[in-house]
Amino acid sequence: MHPILSQFRRLGLYLLAWVPFAGLLFYLFTAFGGMTRYEAEVLVPILCLIYAFDCLTAWYTCKTTPIETSGFLRLLSTHLLAAGIMSSLWVLIARGVARLMAYSPSFSHAPEHVSHNASLLFGTGVMLYLLSVGLHYVLLALQQSQAAEQRLSAAKVLARDAELRALKTQINPHFLFNSLHSISALTSIDAGRARDMCVALADFLRLTLGMGEKTVIPLEEELALLRKYLAVEKIRFGTRLLMEEDIEPETLVFTVPPLLLQPLIENAVTHGIANLPQGGWIKLAVHRNGSEGSLNITVANNFDPEMPPRRRSGVGLVNVRQRMDARYGNRAHFEARKIDDRFEVQLGIPAETVVNA
Repeated sequence: MHPILSQFRRLGLYLLAWVPFAGLLFYLFTAFGGMTRYEAEVLVPILCLIYAFDCLTAWYTCKTTPIETSGFLRLLSTHLLAAGIMSSLWVLIARGVARLMAYSPSFSHAPEHVSHNASLLFGTGVMLYLLSVGLHYVLLALQQSQAAEQRLSAAKVLARDAELRALKTQINPHFLFNSLHSISALTSIDAGRARDMCVALADFLRLTLGMGEKTVIPLEEELALLRKYLAVEKIRFGTRLLMEEDIEPETLVFTVPPLLLQPLIENAVTHGIANLPQGGWIKLAVHRNGSEGSLNITVANNFDPEMPPRRRSGVGLVNVRQRMDARYGNRAHFEARKIDDRFEVQLGIPAETVVNA
């Protein structure tokens, strides 16, 4: 909905702002247009009220012609054309109102006076419409700023929730249980591996502490956390778990929301590797798309297509998608798909550094 029409207070302030313009038009009509004061006192308020609402249509032309992405010539031609059309319409309305007024003997010369001032009315209409364009661009900027603040606030909340989910294993309720169970089983047959698994699990949990304070972290830090998690899983699965990485070195400085990749890898382990007796593979690829200024992340794994689907808790891939939406809005994309015995998740987020994140 139009931001001015959405609240009576805004509409009242907007109409109040037209009072000085009505006074200016009254002065021009009486001082230079030959119109009597009585005629101007009746005609000007009606015309200004009508044109005040006509100028609200600038909101839609401003939305379809963003000042950030539209060239100067496009901006100029679009708004001058709209101003010319609306001003011409205003002149026609003024003539219609003047004809209605002419039914009263006191305003018998109103149509003649309006015709005489048509060019003055047209020029004033163009100026007022262009002022309205500037106002609506300001409103658009404020709206975008508020939306960005809301996304940032939501991202902070989701980042704190992500830390709790990692510590409480809400992303995969069986992760901590399976790790502790494996440690318990290893203590009697391989105390060294059990100790290694305890250390790896402790390192993973330690790195997750403090993540809730950050909305983004460098990709390099996210990969360090991911490798701690994989160290735990590799002790569990041994050679059954193969991890391949294809990461462009220059992408390590770009930022990602914390704990963004861990749920994707955990999903690959739980629904892929764990169901394959002979083991399987996970591939992580990170590349920068220079033409679009985006960071493209792909996580793929093989799985058993004949395995019945498990009941999901709904906090894995859904959590990743929601956090991307909250942080980046329509600047990010998320896609998950199955191709034969391969499951693949593709993410695209803006390539931002710590400075401009």
